[in-house]
Amino acid sequence: MDSLVTAAIAVRDNTSVCFMHVNYGQRTEDMELISFEQLCEHYHPEKKLIIDMQWLKHVGGSALTDSNLLIKDHDGEEGVPITYVPYRNANIVSAAVSWAEVILANRIYIGAVEEDSSGYPDCRETFFQNLQLAINTGTKDSTNIELVTPVIHMKKADIVKLGISLKAPFQYSWSCYKNSQEACGVCDSCYLRLKAFREAGVADPISYQKDVSHE
Repeated sequence: MDSLVTAAIAVRDNTSVCFMHVNYGQRTEDMELISFEQLCEHYHPEKKLIIDMQWLKHVGGSALTDSNLLIKDHDGEEGVPITYVPYRNANIVSAAVSWAEVILANRIYIGAVEEDSSGYPDCRETFFQNLQLAINTGTKDSTNIELVTPVIHMKKADIVKLGISLKAPFQYSWSCYKNSQEACGVCDSCYLRLKAFREAGVADPISYQKDVSHE
């Protein structure tokens, strides 16, 4: 959901966009890839790239990539959750920087959220500020790539409202950590998404097995 709205912002603010997607062995990899293809059909990016990072699954350490680890229902527990994929966003941004430098793109958009998210350390603003320094020093002198995090300080409900104003196709987004057919409605990501739609006063266009966001 956050990445979808970020894509809509990028489309709004630029004359040309390119879309990149990463498969890293996540449980809902198939559905997320379908969502990516649907978004490409909707927005018609100039270029698209699908990156294979299956080694993140082999590294393990996350319930998103290791079926032996349990994805818990949302319980409000603070701290870094078991669904954190170690250093994932740094790897995703690094791949995007490599591509951006080749195609001469000058901005990389990522839909990270710090204030109303799940406690992932690689979603913090300071993390992306330091990544920007690495980009500046690790690319050619002629390269000028800005890392853009437009929703990082937004509440989830406000992200929904912004997406509605931008006519973002929420029906093509997928947030569930567990399922690829019907969203579970009880994992942390489903909970935060459903709560955001409820607070925004908008119906979520995808279906759920259960909705605990109001409990």
